[in-house]
Amino acid sequence: MQAYVAQIIYKIKSSSKGTEQYDEQYRLVFAADEREALNKAQIIGKEEEAAFIDRHGRAVSWQMVAIKDLQEVVLNDGSLLFSTVKEVEPIAAPLWAESASC
Repeated sequence: MQAYVAQIIYKIKSSSKGTEQYDEQYRLVFAADEREALNKAQIIGKEEEAAFIDRHGRAVSWQMVAIKDLQEVVLNDGSLLFSTVKEVEPIAAPLWAESASC
């Protein structure tokens, strides 16, 4: 068996109006090959779909959109499982920082 990380995307629908929400989940799947891993990830994704009424009485549902990514991983001590790079826009210094330097 080989280990794979599947990235599963869910759309969160709510009866209240608002912005669209999505949930990205990373799931560990053990399979003999990539095809079996993809099939297992799709089954897991469908099994985790849910519909419920939240504490405010709104209907909420989680619907699987897709398996976005599937990567084989080697599970050793110190293995990299996830990494992300984010670019941010620098913000101006706060007003009090500018006046303090005068």
